[in-house]
Amino acid sequence: MANSGNGVPWIGTGWKMNMTLGDAREFARRLRTFISDSNPASKIFVIPPFTALAAVCEELEGSPAMVGAQNAHWEDSGAFTGEISCRMVADCGAKIVEIGHSERRHLFGETDLTVRLKVRAALRSGLRPLICVGETTEEREHGVAVDTVNRQVVIALHGLSTTEALRCVVAYEPVWAIGEGAVPASPNDTNQMLAAIRQRVSEVFKPETADGIPLLYGGSINAQNAVAVFRESEVNGLFIGRAALSCDGFLEILGLAERQLIGAC
Repeated sequence: MANSGNGVPWIGTGWKMNMTLGDAREFARRLRTFISDSNPASKIFVIPPFTALAAVCEELEGSPAMVGAQNAHWEDSGAFTGEISCRMVADCGAKIVEIGHSERRHLFGETDLTVRLKVRAALRSGLRPLICVGETTEEREHGVAVDTVNRQVVIALHGLSTTEALRCVVAYEPVWAIGEGAVPASPNDTNQMLAAIRQRVSEVFKPETADGIPLLYGGSINAQNAVAVFRESEVNGLFIGRAALSCDGFLEILGLAERQLIGAC
């Protein structure tokens, strides 16, 4: 695990279009109890659906766990039926907003430009942007995976000050590694991609800025492969999907990460 930022790893989960309000509250209560009992070193975050955002924020209020939204509009308010602004997300008590997930890009037409606009909106509202990047199977097969991912990162961070860039978190989620039955990127491939991202960010900003931006991996992470990925030198944390839809699954992976931290001390 790389020593980025303050050296504390990030472990989080996004629930996509899952969880009832009751399920979300129960998950949050169990997570709060775990944190209280074990005092984990990791930066923990959960990203519920909008219907449960305020409730999960309420359940985790005063806890070190951060709550985030899965998406937000780039405008602060206006006639955008069905949309939610970053200001509204922050007003719920959330601290993070996920931006640019591949499903948003490919199913809902989001572009690198809209991702950049949303990053700025998040920062205006005091939120941490969790910027998702990743290449398709075709882009990897044609040898442009690194170029694709670096383009996404550079456009998302374009025009930011160093202080603003250091508020961002980047999650590398190869499109081909997401979804049921998908195969995760190998730990080595993950490490190489994160190293390439860090190098490109250091060219745009400074090496110390690149070192201060947490780089996470997401894509078919589970209890069987989490430790191998977590051990890689450039990995600052994990963004977990299906394997963390149950609180048991999330706590298992979180526990594995914590044991790795203890073993490294």
